[in-house]
Amino acid sequence: MGIEILMEEEYRYLQTLGNFDTKTSSWLKTEENIRKLGGGVFADFRYDTVFVYHNGAESYYASRGFRGVLRV
Repeated sequence: MGIEILMEEEYRYLQTLGNFDTKTSSWLKTEENIRKLGGGVFADFRYDTVFVYHNGAESYYASRGFRGVLRV
């Protein structure tokens, strides 16, 4: 469909447009070398701040989704 997972910089920009992931978190595009080792990067917005974390990519959390961008 042409949708791409947001990179960290894009996610930080998204947070300037509104408050997203104040009670959830979203997986972000993760560098290939980290993915090869089984890792994944995610972020959320708390206390007026974007927090970026890491976890095993196989981890499942009901409140963690994906945010994407569609370029037209």
